[in-house]
Amino acid sequence: MRLVRVLLCASALAIVGLGRAQADIVEAKSVIDSVVVHPDAATVTRKASLDIGAGASTILFKNLPFALDPASLRVAGEANGRVSIGAVEARIAPPDAKTADTAVEARLKQLRAERDRLQVTIDALEAKQAMIVRFSQSGPEKLSPEARPLALGEWNAAFDAIGAALAHTGEDLRAARAKEKDLDDEIHALESGQGRSTPQRPAREVAVAVESQAAGRLQLALTYLVGDASWRPAYDARLDTGGKDRKPQLELIRRASVTQHTGEDWSDVALSVSTTRAQRGAAAPEVQPQRVGFWEPPVPLAARAGNAASSERADKRNRAFEAPAPAAPALQDAPKPAPAEQQVATLEANAFQATFKIAGLNGAPSDGSTKSFILSSRRIEPALAIRIAPALDATAYLEARIVNEEDAPLLPGVVAVQRDGVYVGSSRIALVAPGEAAEFGFGADDKVKVVRAPVKRVENEPNWFGQTKFETRDFKTTIKNLHDFAIHAAVVDQVPFSESTAITVETLPQTTQPSEKHLGDKRGVMAWSFDAQPGETKEIRLAYRVKWPADRDIVTQPAPPLAR
Repeated sequence: MRLVRVLLCASALAIVGLGRAQADIVEAKSVIDSVVVHPDAATVTRKASLDIGAGASTILFKNLPFALDPASLRVAGEANGRVSIGAVEARIAPPDAKTADTAVEARLKQLRAERDRLQVTIDALEAKQAMIVRFSQSGPEKLSPEARPLALGEWNAAFDAIGAALAHTGEDLRAARAKEKDLDDEIHALESGQGRSTPQRPAREVAVAVESQAAGRLQLALTYLVGDASWRPAYDARLDTGGKDRKPQLELIRRASVTQHTGEDWSDVALSVSTTRAQRGAAAPEVQPQRVGFWEPPVPLAARAGNAASSERADKRNRAFEAPAPAAPALQDAPKPAPAEQQVATLEANAFQATFKIAGLNGAPSDGSTKSFILSSRRIEPALAIRIAPALDATAYLEARIVNEEDAPLLPGVVAVQRDGVYVGSSRIALVAPGEAAEFGFGADDKVKVVRAPVKRVENEPNWFGQTKFETRDFKTTIKNLHDFAIHAAVVDQVPFSESTAITVETLPQTTQPSEKHLGDKRGVMAWSFDAQPGETKEIRLAYRVKWPADRDIVTQPAPPLAR
């Protein structure tokens, strides 16, 4: 008997010891403290402050977005005593037990109470109606207060009183029953929907194992990378063309448009945007060997479809040049005593990346709405020039050239363009690295007149087999500066080029010597640069000859654009 008691006590002590050895599970009430938005993802930092006991504990972060990258989880902490952080586990949150929709329950309770009150009113009206009917069925001798028959002259008054009472009570009863039906329909609809399972967006939870020497307060920071979030750059380019006594000024405003579908709202957080692409990859792609073989021509139908598509793309490109977007009407700026200052971000940059910290506490909803922030604003003295592409559009366009002197690159994006307070359209810019130059277009310059006219076009018709066929083209472009000041001009034109030895293209001697023969490494595209003085007229000639075998036909098509 004594041995049994000892064994029972030992078992009890073992159970108690086992219970103490098990880790306490503590749910962390975390809040989002900061978010760094990348062009393709976001880095979120949550913070939590909680009390833990001595020994092992498991801190549980719940309701985290399903799209977070488990490999990106990082945990840091602070405590008064010695605390060690162990394993960090990301797992899919178990489905919650079906919980009643509190909003539906509250509405049902309200409707049922209103239905009970309405039933009391209906019962009272029905009793009143029954009493009036019984009163109307009594004989005339019982209608008088003295229990004597009513006089014949009082019958009409009695009929009118009974009829009016029945009509009034009947109308009230009809309205009450109609309201009763509406309440019953709404209650039935809500009760029918209660049993349906509402699809819930999957979520994750993160468990963090900690070991503490003593009970105390612990502060944890959980950081993770989550997809379904991005930012896109946008720019405002506002040009003041200046005058005789003042130089031109260009105000370049850099904006960030933040969008996210992570499932968690970012509210009152320290928000930053980074130029680093978090999901692009950390290493260069592996180059694989390529094998070359003879080209097999496609079937004629596919060839015709390809030529049609190519011609359609060429027509679209030509229409885009021939029909530029119309300029919007001028913006009438009302005079203000003092302009409000724009809140800009703080730039933190190094040799490989740039991060803009947006001032104050901000946020972005999780419904995909776009929220725009101003990152930077600076004024630059640009170099103004006009650019002309007479083969496509006989119009001089004003351009402003600047150098990106910031430590952050100008990422590709849309530019909204204003010239002297007037919106003139929008364009796009490619990536502009720090220290690199960029050009912005600012619409047509009507004080520079451009005329492009053909001077000569000669074609031969061969008379015998094997003769060479040729075509000669000659154009003259006239540029006249109607400004009262000199302006730098750049004229861009082109001659076709051939990749076949059977087709030759030669530039004729009457062509004006270009400043650049291959502008932007584009074959056949050349430019002439000069300063046009006030009232000065410049002429540029462009002439070339194409030769090819007479038994073949040639076609001129746009070359594929260069990869940037």
